[in-house]
Amino acid sequence: MAGSTDNFVIIDAPLDVVWKITNDVRGWPNLFTEYASVEVLGETANSVRFRLTMVPDDDGTVWSWVSERVTDPDQHTVSAHRVETGPFEYMCIGWDYTAEGESATRMRWRQRFSARPEAPFDDEAMTKRINDNTVIQMAAIKEKIERATA
Repeated sequence: MAGSTDNFVIIDAPLDVVWKITNDVRGWPNLFTEYASVEVLGETANSVRFRLTMVPDDDGTVWSWVSERVTDPDQHTVSAHRVETGPFEYMCIGWDYTAEGESATRMRWRQRFSARPEAPFDDEAMTKRINDNTVIQMAAIKEKIERATA
């Protein structure tokens, strides 16, 4: 079995602004509430490989992994995957950006994943966790970008 999620938020800011801010991986600890640090390991014009470290969870566990993102600025899409998959067989995410008029952007995240049999969670539990947390992260991103562009 595999898990998948599909969520979006409308951000009251132009597409080019939302694209630039959300694709600045180095700035993610200031944009997301769950990330403590980012270490860029390599990059080209349209791709970046990085180590992402989360803030400690409630029991003090710190999660960290390497991911890679490939951007398509012409189509306003991003495909990303975990290079170090940890408890997952695979973890992939697609980001899509669509202009909503001249001054708003729809940012959509679609995630596909499968937990390893020995993982401390199954696909159903991870789907719920991702869906719950995505609402929190998208709201934080929306608020920070809208405040920065007001």
